[in-house]
This record gives sequence, structure tokens and C-alpha cells, in this order.
Amino acid sequence: MSKDNHSCCTPSRENESGSKPTKEVSSETPRAENPGDYDSMKRIEGGTFMMGTDSNEGFPADGEGPMREVKVDSFFMGETTVTNAQFLDFVRATGYKTEAEQFGWSFVSHLFLPKKVLRKDPPSPTQAPWWKGIEGAYWRNPEGPGSGIADRMDHPVVHVSWNDAQAYCRWAGTRLPTEAEWEYAARGGLNQKVYPWGNELLPDGEHRCNIWQGSFPDSNSQDDGYAGTAPVRTYQPNGYELYEVSGNVWEWCQDWFSSSYPLLGIKDNPTGPGGGEAKVIRGGSYLCHKSYCNRYRVAARTANTPDSSTGNMGFRCARDID
Repeated sequence: MSKDNHSCCTPSRENESGSKPTKEVSSETPRAENPGDYDSMKRIEGGTFMMGTDSNEGFPADGEGPMREVKVDSFFMGETTVTNAQFLDFVRATGYKTEAEQFGWSFVSHLFLPKKVLRKDPPSPTQAPWWKGIEGAYWRNPEGPGSGIADRMDHPVVHVSWNDAQAYCRWAGTRLPTEAEWEYAARGGLNQKVYPWGNELLPDGEHRCNIWQGSFPDSNSQDDGYAGTAPVRTYQPNGYELYEVSGNVWEWCQDWFSSSYPLLGIKDNPTGPGGGEAKVIRGGSYLCHKSYCNRYRVAARTANTPDSSTGNMGFRCARDID
């Protein structure tokens, strides 16, 4: 397991010697006989919006700015991220093995690990020691051997790589959203607001998303009700009736990541650079805290390598208008 990481938000897996999957991930995932749970997808009418931010709350090095006008065509967007129940249906139908299963390990937050596991000093990224590379951690055993999802079927599936998300989308007759589509949908019709609901994190003292409260990374007061993932319809939806676009889990997008791509000023359905080393992830997660990673803002962005998986990364499906 690599000791390095791409981001403190979501550590990266490095394909080094001794850290290879046992077999190649198939690019020929079967299609479902009745693809897509389209009833749970919302039609997002296309239009123009101001993408990104020039706010001093942002991270310029991430390429959040400049703020620019962008046009997107109409599309469908998943009302929620893909759940454990939905991913289980996919696995049962196809026999698919995620990359975390093939590598044999994935990243788990130290707070969810028993002391006997921590005493073994599992490997950690140097810049983010709260992440631990745990053997046997994958979507069905999110905290490693002995953990499970029986009581989390309506929670977002985690420990899925970009490649895994692509395989699910092929089966379901959907696709991942572009980064521009994701931000347009996440804003819910609001113009340049910090969050999907407005500019206040806690309007009238109400929690609107699942993020970290307390002192990161050792003490989470769970004032929002959750230490880890929350069910996918826990908080109020945004103006487009999409749930948990801020916090809960990071969401994979189609695009390759480049901090300089926004400078190109592409206005019509941008799809990101033609290649790269990492894919865009958006939305933040239950591990985000203002003291180090306030990336639960709508304009925030970061990335991870396509084969990486962690306990706070999931995905949401999109679909073209027929």
C-alpha cells in the first residue's frame, strides 16, 4: 500500500509493485435487462449558470475559479447517490468484483476501527494519518472484516473506485455526470450561493448536511446525527429535489481533473481535459471540517485516481435526455 496520497480528503491508491489488483477490471460489464431506476432520477432542465467561485473561502490551487458562465443541456440526475441496496443488485446480477476487493484493501477512517486493529499500525498516508489502509475493507465490509451493511442498505455505497462506478453505470444504462452538470444540478437553481440551500451553513440552527462537527480528526460531536454515512434522504433536498449533494460522500464525475482547465473558459457543455491522472470528485463528505477541508461548498472540487477507493467516496448517476 502506498504511503502517499493525492488529497487529505480522499487518499489515493498508487499502482506500485505489490499493490496490484488480482485481475483486470472488466470493461464489458453486462447490461441490466431493465436498466436504470429512472423513476428516482430528476429531469434537470438545461440552462446557463455561474460556475466556480472567486470567493476567498475557496481553494485557488484546486481550480475553483475563475467564476464563469457555463451552459449545460438538459439531462437526468440521480435523486440520491447509489445506495448499498442498489449496488448489491448490480453485484448479484453481474458477479462484479470491485477494485477494493481485487487489491485486497481500502482506506478507512481511524475513528471506525477497533483498538486491536489500530495497535497493528496499519499503513497511513503521510499527509493524512487518520486514514488507514485496511485489508478486507470494501463496499460490503466498509470498516473491514467483521463490519457489514445489513443496517445500511439505504446508505450510499462506499469503497467504489471511478472504474467501479463506470461499471455500475454501464449496467444500469446511465453514466456519471460531467463536473459542469454536477455543479449545475447541485446548485438547485440558486445563483452563486455557498451551499445548495443558501449562504448560511446552519440556517435557523438546522443541519442541512452530514459533515464533521468538533475537533478534527479526533473528536466528532455528531451534532448532525452521524459519525459516518447517513441514509441518502436524511436532509432536505435542494431546489431540484436532489438529496445530499453537500456532505455525506464524495461523488465521482466523468471529467479528468485539471486545476487549469477552468481557465480555458469553455462555456458550452464542458467535459474536462482529454486526459490526466485523476478524476474529479465533488460534494465533500462526512469527514469534511472547516478547519482543513471546507469542500462541502458547491463550488469546491478535488480529485482522486480512478482506481482509488475510500470509506467516504460514492457516486450519483446521470443520463442523457432521450
